[in-house]
Amino acid sequence: MDAKNSYSHTAISTGGLLIALGIIYGDIGTSPLYVMKAIVPGNIDPRLVYGGISCVFWTLTLQTSIKYVLLTLNADNNGEGGIFSLFALVRRRAAWLTVPAIIGGAALLADGIITPPISVSSAIEGLEAVYPGIPTVPIVIAILAALFLMQSFGTQIVGRAFGPIMFVWFSMLAVLGILWITQHPGILRAVNPAYAYDLLVRFPGGFWLLGAVFLCTTGAEALYSDLGHCGKGNIRISWIFVKSCLLLNYFGQGAWLLEHQGQLLEGRNPFYELMPEWFLLIGVGIATLAAIIASQALITGSFTLVAEAIRLNMWPKVRLNYPTDMKGQLYVPSMNRLLLLGCIGVVLYFRRSENMEAAYGLAITLTMLMTTTLLVVWLRSRRVAMPIVVLFALVYGIIEGAFLVANLIKFPHGGWVSLAIGLALIGVMYVWLKAFYIKRRLTEFVKIEPYMQGLKDLSDDESIPKYSTHLVFMTSAERTTEIESKIIYSIFQKRPKRADIYWFVHVDTTDEPYTMQYKVVELAPDDAFRITFRLGFRVEQRINLYFRQVIEDLVRNKEVDITSRYESLSKQNVTGDFRFIVLEKYLSVENDFPLVERLVMQTYFYIKQFIASEEKYFGLETSSIKVEKVPLVIAPVRKVELERIR
Repeated sequence: MDAKNSYSHTAISTGGLLIALGIIYGDIGTSPLYVMKAIVPGNIDPRLVYGGISCVFWTLTLQTSIKYVLLTLNADNNGEGGIFSLFALVRRRAAWLTVPAIIGGAALLADGIITPPISVSSAIEGLEAVYPGIPTVPIVIAILAALFLMQSFGTQIVGRAFGPIMFVWFSMLAVLGILWITQHPGILRAVNPAYAYDLLVRFPGGFWLLGAVFLCTTGAEALYSDLGHCGKGNIRISWIFVKSCLLLNYFGQGAWLLEHQGQLLEGRNPFYELMPEWFLLIGVGIATLAAIIASQALITGSFTLVAEAIRLNMWPKVRLNYPTDMKGQLYVPSMNRLLLLGCIGVVLYFRRSENMEAAYGLAITLTMLMTTTLLVVWLRSRRVAMPIVVLFALVYGIIEGAFLVANLIKFPHGGWVSLAIGLALIGVMYVWLKAFYIKRRLTEFVKIEPYMQGLKDLSDDESIPKYSTHLVFMTSAERTTEIESKIIYSIFQKRPKRADIYWFVHVDTTDEPYTMQYKVVELAPDDAFRITFRLGFRVEQRINLYFRQVIEDLVRNKEVDITSRYESLSKQNVTGDFRFIVLEKYLSVENDFPLVERLVMQTYFYIKQFIASEEKYFGLETSSIKVEKVPLVIAPVRKVELERIR
């Protein structure tokens, strides 16, 4: 990575800080809305208050500040973050690393379906203090629908619109917290970890409250996923401000609770109790706006994850849009619709935020554990001393393992929803990756050199009608000396395809996010060329555009003549036409293969019929295209007993 790119990943700017506030801190920033309410659900016990605040303080410090902001952000892939970017950095070290990557990615996507409903519902329900009996469910659904519609404009626009609002939100958190801390400064003693130990070890049922404590740090994984949108420099500086405001508010809520120790909360939310009565409506309005923004962190993180999963062959090749020219800005229409439907379903099923708390956080603990697993491998790849790596693995394995165990109590009360969604997503990822390897294993490649003379003869054979001046095949052959046998069959047998020049285009996805390179190999002088594109896993697949640019470069360098070879057109220097051939595989009926592979491939082709075609994914829909269906024979029946009769 050059110095310029390194600077861009760590550069700090006012605009970058503002976008960071607007995009990545919504989830973790709105946690004061529901964390203390979940920790102290009934009688206000001082041990519960001090212990809960102490647990929140040390969770934000150890989990968010040290693990993610200080350590994990260093594991960037040319400025890009997220569990799949981390996987791309270490996947060549061991095949089993695919497992934590798939589990972590699917769990984070599942959590993205729970986060928007609970954040928005928690805020909207605050209106009940001002307007008792107000129907909250329709309002929550309307807000979520509007938010998802905004995604097509890009996170740059969303971030700039949301940044100032989140600045006001965090400032409000700090001011409200300070007002109550000054009334009961003794709450600051909760910084002592002894109070956390007392709650978790000695307080009856205290350990299981870790499931509620964990809600204060659920947005940390999204923070890492959105690294590419803001840069680590902006995230680290803005986190100082964000964490300070969060802690002041948590301590303020603790101070209010201590002022009312021995009482029952009876449905009151400590967060709203910090506000003076005259400010309550304004506070609810700001909280509602902040809760809307909270959904953004998981939405943008989900888009990033899906785009990376596609490049890593872990997700169907769905359509990706790039609404702005800024690096890292993308929009996935199909994922946007899936998230919207999922969020509406969660709202209609749970209806109240306190019901959603049971489903919230269980899946994300799995993601954090998987990130820790991959980080351990990454630290070893960076030659970090083994004692330090072991210490990191033990500390965060114990912390996140404890959070996972504590969250399991939520399973029968709604936690099964997020896990069920996660298992479905894991199933899709497994099927897609397994099908990729099955297809690659069974695709027959042949040496291309023996067919070059045949191509030249076919090109010169005027007895065969010309199929196209330039014929372009998409090939998956990684070696320049090889080609799929199906392509040879298509050219010579299925229908002899005479052309002036044959082009074979291969796309190689790199582990770096923004690689844009190409290589040209002349297979037969003036008759056959191979172009290999090396594109990063974040680069849009606009093959038609890239291919034409390469042709222009070759013409400019006089390496190829694309003028039509028809005598009448050649005199006028008319450029020949280009036609793309895309081979679309289907499952042959002549198969006899293992049960698991049969189920995988049947599921693969079933899902495939609902997604965009490969020509759209490669950006070829504006070109002249011929799609040819070819059978994918997994393992043909070896012996068929036929009896000849006379």
